Amino acid sequence: MSSSMAAAVGSATPPSALRVEASAASRSLASATRVSIFFKSPITRALVCANGPSFNLRCEAVSENLAQKNQIDLKGSGVSALELLKTSAADRYTKERSSIIVIGINIHTAPVEVREKLAIPEAQWPQVIGELCTLNHIEEAAVLSTCNRMEIYVVALSQHRGVKEVTEWMSKRSGVPIPEISEHRFLLYNEDATQHLFEVAAGLDSLVLGEGQILAQVKQVVKTGQGVAGFDRKISGLFKQAISVGKRVRTETNISSGSVSVSSAAVELALMKLPESSYSSARVLVIGAGKMGKLVIKHLAAKGCKRMVVVNRTEEKVNAISQELKDIDIVYKPLSEMMACAAEADVIFTSTASESPLFSKEDVQKLPSVAPFLRRRLFIDISVPRNVEPCVSDLETAVVYNVDDLQEVVAANKEDRLQKAAEAQVIILEELNKFVAWKDSLETVPTIKKLRAYVERIRASEFEKCLSKLGDNISKKQKQAIYDLSMGIVSKLLHGPMQHLRCDGNDNRALDEVLENMRSLNRMFDLETEISLLEEKIRVKMERAQK
Repeated sequence: MSSSMAAAVGSATPPSALRVEASAASRSLASATRVSIFFKSPITRALVCANGPSFNLRCEAVSENLAQKNQIDLKGSGVSALELLKTSAADRYTKERSSIIVIGINIHTAPVEVREKLAIPEAQWPQVIGELCTLNHIEEAAVLSTCNRMEIYVVALSQHRGVKEVTEWMSKRSGVPIPEISEHRFLLYNEDATQHLFEVAAGLDSLVLGEGQILAQVKQVVKTGQGVAGFDRKISGLFKQAISVGKRVRTETNISSGSVSVSSAAVELALMKLPESSYSSARVLVIGAGKMGKLVIKHLAAKGCKRMVVVNRTEEKVNAISQELKDIDIVYKPLSEMMACAAEADVIFTSTASESPLFSKEDVQKLPSVAPFLRRRLFIDISVPRNVEPCVSDLETAVVYNVDDLQEVVAANKEDRLQKAAEAQVIILEELNKFVAWKDSLETVPTIKKLRAYVERIRASEFEKCLSKLGDNISKKQKQAIYDLSMGIVSKLLHGPMQHLRCDGNDNRALDEVLENMRSLNRMFDLETEISLLEEKIRVKMERAQK
């Protein structure tokens, strides 16, 4: 392998805008609740985090609901969500609009040992969406789980209750206690949650700034969610918009130029840990030929590795890679020969979806010594859950590095990458405004439906009254004419209100007017859109849960 290092390996400084909510801060003074600080600009967050110990506040992406202690605990009080609507708290409860929330952990907030416990395999995403949407206050859901993050996106009828239910579900599913999840999780709501996903899709929140694999993973969320009940209009619209943002950022900025993926950073880390004299002679084993493994193989080839052994469940993927890299000697071996291959390898890369370790301390202890010019066998484990037990590093004959150790590689060219991230943020904010306008415009749909139903009831009633007065001698043609007349009057009367309840989302001022028109119509015709819809949704959920 070549000894050259990739100078373009970049900083993974996560995006986000120093923002302290004044109202929350003032409430916290009275309740002695911790104030959380948000970093929603990559430059601000990087500068604050870079100050290290001299800056006495922890750099975190966790946003707490500072009024939680004042909220009603449904489970503790024994009061159902539906009954709560009938109590004196109903007005406060129903005025809360549904929210988009992201509840998650990532490489910036949680170590790999926590992330692997909460990781959700892609094959289980549809099932998880269904489970989340059975919770009383969750309408829609999506899961984004990768080696660097596990994030759950939901549309919740109540912020506090939605977060509480999802956190309890996460704890029950993973076995991780709620306090431990709360210590490492981050919570973002509405525009902050939307902006976060856009930054993720653009590669701004990745370990390696600008990496492209995360966009493919966001696309996979949409592909997996197609046709799944619960992956509905708002959540699917959010992820589709995020894909557009990711494409636009990579097209209009040069954020991806010179960037590396997690896989290439793993190869760079191996080069850093190997003695320079052993680059060309080290025996390399790659376990797993999926997306990550394929990239590892390609980057090894790019660095001058001419021969490697690849262990995989099937041979087809390895053969396909061999066809692409015809100058490289790629030897396929089945999983049954993994330990035999490991015995003959000096450097082992693991990137499989196995939920249990492939290498235990006892397994590695039995392996023969590495080549004389090396002191210890090198494991680069970029899987989550991890494929190599961390205690393997306790042995004198082996050392293990995981995805969290890649930070050492991605610290170069920090300022250049922050400038690229700033350029990307301009695009993200434009797209954020478009999405928020589109989402807000959806609020008028229930009002439109209820107003149409209200007017239709009046029309139908008056039509029947008219027919009864005319008696039985009226002809079919006359009856149709009267019906057409009633429908025409309704259509013309509704035309004006309907026009004022629609907005294309491009003009924020016009959108504000539309939402005010919606509220006015709700008051004038006593439609009670928000309250009745919320009550109806919760009733349906509770009835479904009782079956």
